Amino acid sequence: MAGAPLNRSKKDLVATGINSAVVIVVVLVAFFTAPIRTAELTPASSEYENYGELTAVPDALQETARVPESSPALAPIAASGLAVGYDGHTLRGYTPQGTEAWAYSRDDELCALSSAWGKAVATYHTNVGCGDVVAIEASTGKYAGTRSSNAPDEVVSVSSAERVGTVGALRTELWRSDLVRTVEYGEVEAPQEADMQPNPGCMITSALTSTDLLAVTEVCSDTTWLRFQETTPEDSRGPEIRANATVSSGAVLVGISEHTAAVYDPTTEEVLGIDDAGVEVARSKVEPIANIDALYEPAIKKLPEHESFFDGNNLLLMQPDTLAVQTIYQGALGTGIAVDNKLLYPVDGGIAVADWTAQTVERTIPVDRGEYTGEVSLASVGDAIVEKRGDELVFLR
Repeated sequence: MAGAPLNRSKKDLVATGINSAVVIVVVLVAFFTAPIRTAELTPASSEYENYGELTAVPDALQETARVPESSPALAPIAASGLAVGYDGHTLRGYTPQGTEAWAYSRDDELCALSSAWGKAVATYHTNVGCGDVVAIEASTGKYAGTRSSNAPDEVVSVSSAERVGTVGALRTELWRSDLVRTVEYGEVEAPQEADMQPNPGCMITSALTSTDLLAVTEVCSDTTWLRFQETTPEDSRGPEIRANATVSSGAVLVGISEHTAAVYDPTTEEVLGIDDAGVEVARSKVEPIANIDALYEPAIKKLPEHESFFDGNNLLLMQPDTLAVQTIYQGALGTGIAVDNKLLYPVDGGIAVADWTAQTVERTIPVDRGEYTGEVSLASVGDAIVEKRGDELVFLR
């Protein structure tokens, strides 16, 4: 009879109770083992002003502070005029004076670190691979977003002013400022969704992104491809490919602009500029690039009038439209920064000041690095230049 109570046996009640208990246990286990519960955030005591970047080339520099830094980032991370470093399972924000502004600690291994939107974006390895992501507002040290999804166990960072993500051999992801995924490409969680991924079974070797463009190199069977994609397709699960181009075996990305990608061809030792229609628009002879990993993360830096790439021995400046190599600064130790329409880049004994229009080096600001002889990369926070020297950040003012 409609509306009559259900007749439930004792067995039904016992089964319901068992099911409810199992659900409660699962929820409690998930809650108490969630990675975020192992984290400790110590935000800034008050919001810091945006210190911006250096506006005038200094006459001299003096070391004012140094702090440990062991993140996988290729250059110092800067956001909202603060530097961000990592050591001992702790992420820290630093003022231009090198004093700690905030700290975020957790036991998980850090996979990647980058910045965008005034935030530090850290990717950690958990039971889902390198797929647990935390964004922290640099000026306050407060949570700005989190996300978690299955990901490869080894990734490198990819970022622009508009997007941040990770690149693995089988999968590339991009996220927008609220950490919502806008692109997933490669091996996905739901391969049963027909026709969503256009090139399954390939191995990704490099990826770079600009405002609206994602470029990926990958090996499919015996062919190496360069793929141009939208950074904001209609459905994040379905990549929107602008163009495909075949490139030489071992070719990897070394630069990107709004409509062009720069690819290093190891067979000819050239940098090729290829536009997002798949057409070659530039070809530049360069010195051989050594130590290209199977999953390659190029040391690049966007400058006001150039894209730049450090090849391990030289700093290459490329025109922003075709990515033709315009200038090669030999003897560089890493990527540089732009200050008052000048290029500042690290060299033995100091920081070189170059005029990129005249393609000349004007002078070198002395910097005493003691016995350190490895790579150096630069960032600007407020009135300080920050050098990343191996496992340290060094503040120069």
